[in-house]
Amino acid sequence: MQFKHPEILYFLFALVIPILVHLFQLRRFKKEYFTNVQFLKELSQQTRKSSKIKKWLLLATRLLLLAFLIIAFAQPFFAAKNSNKATNEMYIILDNSYSMQAKGKKGELLKRSVQELLEHMPVNQTFSLLTNTENYWNTDIKSIQKELQELTYSATPFQLEQQIAKINAHKSAFNKDIIVITDAVGVTQKQTANFKKEDVVYFNIPEAEQKNNTAIDSVFIQQSLDNFYEIGVKVSTNEPSNTEVPIALYNANKLIAKTIIQLDSKTKTIRFTIPKEDFHGYVSLSDQGLSYDNTYYFSLSKPSKTNVISIGDEAKSAFLSKIYTADEFNYTNFPLASLDYNQLEKQDAIIINELAVIPQALQTTLKDFANKGGNVILIPAVDSPIPAYNKFLSTLGAIEFKSVTSAKKITKINFNHPLYSTVFEKKIDNFQYPATTAGFDIKANTSAALTYEDQSPFLVSLDNSVSAVYVFAAPLNKTNSSFQNSPLIVPTFYNMAQNQQKTGVNAITIGDTQPFIVEAKLSKDEILTVKNQDERFIPMQQVLNTKVKLSFNENPTTSGNFSIVNGNNTIENLSFNYNRSESNLELANPDIASNYKSTNDLETVFNRIVFDRTDTQIWKWFLILTLLFVILELFIQKFVK
Repeated sequence: MQFKHPEILYFLFALVIPILVHLFQLRRFKKEYFTNVQFLKELSQQTRKSSKIKKWLLLATRLLLLAFLIIAFAQPFFAAKNSNKATNEMYIILDNSYSMQAKGKKGELLKRSVQELLEHMPVNQTFSLLTNTENYWNTDIKSIQKELQELTYSATPFQLEQQIAKINAHKSAFNKDIIVITDAVGVTQKQTANFKKEDVVYFNIPEAEQKNNTAIDSVFIQQSLDNFYEIGVKVSTNEPSNTEVPIALYNANKLIAKTIIQLDSKTKTIRFTIPKEDFHGYVSLSDQGLSYDNTYYFSLSKPSKTNVISIGDEAKSAFLSKIYTADEFNYTNFPLASLDYNQLEKQDAIIINELAVIPQALQTTLKDFANKGGNVILIPAVDSPIPAYNKFLSTLGAIEFKSVTSAKKITKINFNHPLYSTVFEKKIDNFQYPATTAGFDIKANTSAALTYEDQSPFLVSLDNSVSAVYVFAAPLNKTNSSFQNSPLIVPTFYNMAQNQQKTGVNAITIGDTQPFIVEAKLSKDEILTVKNQDERFIPMQQVLNTKVKLSFNENPTTSGNFSIVNGNNTIENLSFNYNRSESNLELANPDIASNYKSTNDLETVFNRIVFDRTDTQIWKWFLILTLLFVILELFIQKFVK
C-alpha cells in the first residue's frame, strides 16, 4: 500500500491525546458517608466496573476513528500492475480495405469494428486514428464520430508496415499503445517487425464467416480478328466447386452478352467476341462473397493505324513492308542519308536496321523518343564497332554487346514474354527454329524473348514505364540469318511495333504508379482532366510535344469508366479498377498476432488498458470506517452504562 500524501501520516502522533485524556482523570471525587452504606458500596463497585469498560471501549473507538481519518487524508492506494505505462499514448490502426467488406458474425467487419470503437472507446481518451488513406492525430471519439460513421472502403490495400512507419515518425516523448484492427488478409509476419519493443501492441482480428469469393481478375484481348476482338475475362475463385455463376458484358450500361460459368477450377477464362469499335463498359458477375471485385471496367479504342519508320538500307528492310501492311500500319523506310528527323516524333516505333554508325543526333532523338512512349528496335550490323553500339545502348538502359559470335541456332521461346504471351495457345516443342551465321553476345539484366541453343539471348527487351527498347543479337538479312523465313518473324515485329495503349485494353489499377500516355497538343494554359458522372480530378501531367504523360497516383477514389478531356473535348477513354490483392480471403493470417496481445473485441482491450494502468484508490474505505466508528461511539455513549 502506498500513500499519495504520506506527510499527513505524521498526524498519527495526535493519537497520544485521547490516551492521555483517558489515563489521567482530571476530576476528583468527594467522599460522602451514610449511616447504612452496605447496599451503596455494592452498587458503587458495579458502577465503577462498567464505567471502566465503557472508557476503554471509547478509547479504542476514538483511537481507531482518528487513525482512519488521518490515513484517509493521506489517500492510500495500491499501485497498478502497469502504472509505469499510464502515460502511454494510444494509436489505432484501422484497416478499411475492401477485404473488410466480408461479413462476420455481427455483420460487415469494418462496420462492426467502427461500431465497437464508437461504443467502447472512453470518452476522455485521447488517441490517434490511422486508416488506409486518412490520419487523425491527437483526437477523441466525439471529435471524429461523424468521420467514423461515414468511413468508406479504401481502394488502397492495407499495408501494415507503412502505418507503423507513420506512427514511429510521429514524434513523442512517451511510449505507445497501438491497437491494430485488421482481418489480416495479405499481412505477413515480416510486416510486424517494425513495432518498437517498448510499445504495447494489441491485435483485434475480426474473422469472416464466408471465405469463399469469386473475382474478375483481368480483361485482355485474346485474339484480334479482321473486324472483331476476342476478349478474355479471367475469373478466379479460392474454393473451386460445381457452382454456376452468371457473368455479363456491358458497353455503356447496355447489355452485350451474358453467359453462365462453372467454377470447377481456381482460374477460368471466359471469351467474348465484340466488334472492333470503341468500347467503354464493364464485365460483371454475381456471387455470395465480396462485392467490390465482381465488376471489372475496361475501355477499348477503335484501332488506329500504327506509325512505323525503319532507318537503313531499303533492300535489307524490304521484309518489313510485308509485315507492316497498309491496312494496319503507316510504314516508311528511310536511308540514313535522307532521314527526315521531323517525322520521328510522330511515330509509334522506330527500327534501326543494320546501321554501321548511329549519328549522335539520331542517338539523342531516339533516347528522347523512348522516354516519350515510343518503341525502339535495334537490328545490329555485324561489321559495326561494338563500343559505338554500347555507347548508344547505355543511354537506353542496362544492356551491352560483348564479343562477336559464330553460327548458332535459336531454340527457345519465352512464352511468358509480353511479345508472345497471346501468340501461342500452347507451348510448342517441334518448332522450325531459325539460325544466324554471325552476331554478338548480349549482356542484359532482363529475361530474353528468344534464346540461342547455348542459352545466350537472341532478342531482349528493356521496358520502361511508357515504352520498350528491343535489341537483336544478330543482323536479320537473309545472308546472315534464316529468321526472315521463320513463322516467328511476323508476331515478333508486329507486337514490337504496337503501342499497348492503342491496341490493348485500357484498364488501370487504382494506385498504380505507371504513367499513361495520350496524344494531345496542349497550349500553355491548357490542362487535361479525368472525369465521369461521379468524380473529377486533375492528374499530374507532363507535356511531351504531341503527347502528354499522365500520372494518377491514388486517384480516382472509386472504380469506373472515365474520360480524359481537354475542356469539352474528349481525348481518350480509360477505366479504373480496384486492386484485387485482397480478393482471396483465405490469405487471412491471424498468426501475425502470435507475438503480441490479441483480443476478440475492443471493449476487452480498453478495459484491460484502464485496469492495468489505474491505481486502486482505497482512501474512501478508510473514510467509511471513520464514519462507522463515529456511529459506534454514539452507540457506546448511549447504550453502555
